[in-house]
Amino acid sequence: MAASLYIVAGRTTDSVTHGLLPAAAVLGRERGLETVLLTDRPAEHAKVWDGRVVACDVTDYREIIAAAGSRPAAVLTDSDRLQAPVALAAAYLGLPAKDWRAATRTRNRALLRRHLAGLDPVFCADAWRVPPDAPYPLVLRPREGGGDAFRVRDAGELAARREELNSRRGGALVVEEHLPGETYTLETLGDGRELRVLGAFHARVAPPRFVVERLDWTPPPEGADQVLAQLEALGVGLGACHTEFVVHEGRARIVRIAHRLIGDRDGLLLADLLGVPLFEQVVRVHLGERLPAPPPRTDRHAVADAVLTERSGVLVAAPDRTEQETSGVRISYRPRRVVGDRVGTGRADRDRLGTVRATGPSRAAVEAAVAAFRAAHTWKIA
Repeated sequence: MAASLYIVAGRTTDSVTHGLLPAAAVLGRERGLETVLLTDRPAEHAKVWDGRVVACDVTDYREIIAAAGSRPAAVLTDSDRLQAPVALAAAYLGLPAKDWRAATRTRNRALLRRHLAGLDPVFCADAWRVPPDAPYPLVLRPREGGGDAFRVRDAGELAARREELNSRRGGALVVEEHLPGETYTLETLGDGRELRVLGAFHARVAPPRFVVERLDWTPPPEGADQVLAQLEALGVGLGACHTEFVVHEGRARIVRIAHRLIGDRDGLLLADLLGVPLFEQVVRVHLGERLPAPPPRTDRHAVADAVLTERSGVLVAAPDRTEQETSGVRISYRPRRVVGDRVGTGRADRDRLGTVRATGPSRAAVEAAVAAFRAAHTWKIA
C-alpha cells in the first residue's frame, strides 16, 4: 500500500482548493504518494476536489493520527485554527512538524503577548476583566483568529462593543492597547533550519474596525528584523507564516500572526508575483526538504484592493468572478457578496463586496489596470 500525503482542512478556501491540493497532487504523483484530504466538511470539499476525501474531526489531533494510518509521508494544513492539532499529529507520527507550542502561541493572543513580554510588552487583558486604569484607547478582538476588531475609547464603549461581538460570534475576547503606526505584513517560509523572508505588503487599514482596504507589495520595511527576532522567540520555524505588524518611530510591533500562508486568494497572488511554485515549496518543507535557492529579486508589483461601500442596503448590481490579462497585468476579481445580498457599510470584513487583485511588471501598470477595472464595472446598493 502506497504512503500518503495528508492535507488537513476545515471549510473550503481557494488557497487549499487551487493552491495546496494541486501542488500536493503533483508532488505526490512524482513520488508515488496518494494525496488525501482530511476534513470535517467532506461534502463541501468533494464538490471541488476529485481526489480522496476522508471525514475526520480535524480539531482533534488523536483523530488526525487515527485517520493518517500507518504510512503517512506528511501531514500539513493551511488553516490557522488547525495548526496546533496538525502539529501534534505530525510530531506523534514522526514527521516534520511545526512546534505545537508555537502554533498555540501564535493563534492565542493572550499567550502570544505573555510570551513576548520580555521583547515587546503590550497591554493585554481578558475583555470581561479590564482594570480601571487600562490604557485607552483599546482594541477589542477575539482571543483567537482574526477579524471583528473594534477600537474603543472608554469603558462604556467597550461594554457595548463587547456585548455586540459576544452575541454574534461568542468565544473568548481580549483587549489590547492600540498600537500606532503604519501597518505591514511579513510573509515567511521556513524549513526548520532557515526562516526566509518572501516579502512584505503595506496594508491600508480603516479604524475603528481595522478593515484591510488594500495591500500593496513593498520591500520589507524598517523593523522587519525585529519581527523576525520575535518570530524566533515564539518558535516559528517550519512552514509558511503570515505576520501583521505596525512600525512607529522605528519600532516594529506584532499585531497578529497566522501560522500559514497569507489568507483568502492572496497566497495565490503572492505565488504569481514571485513566479515560484510557492504551494509546492510549502509541501516540500513538510516532506523534510530544504528550501530551494531564493528566487531572483523581482521588480514586479502586486495589489489586493477591496471593494467597500459607504451605504447599507441590498446589492443590486455587481460584476461576476473575473479573470483577465491586459498589457502584462493579470487581474482577478472575486466577489464576496452577490446580487441580492443585504450588505453593511463596508466597515467590517464581512461587508466587503469583493476584492480586485492584480500582478504586473510595474507599480504604474498595476495601478492603471486596477483603476480601469473599477471604472469599467458597477457596484450598486439599493
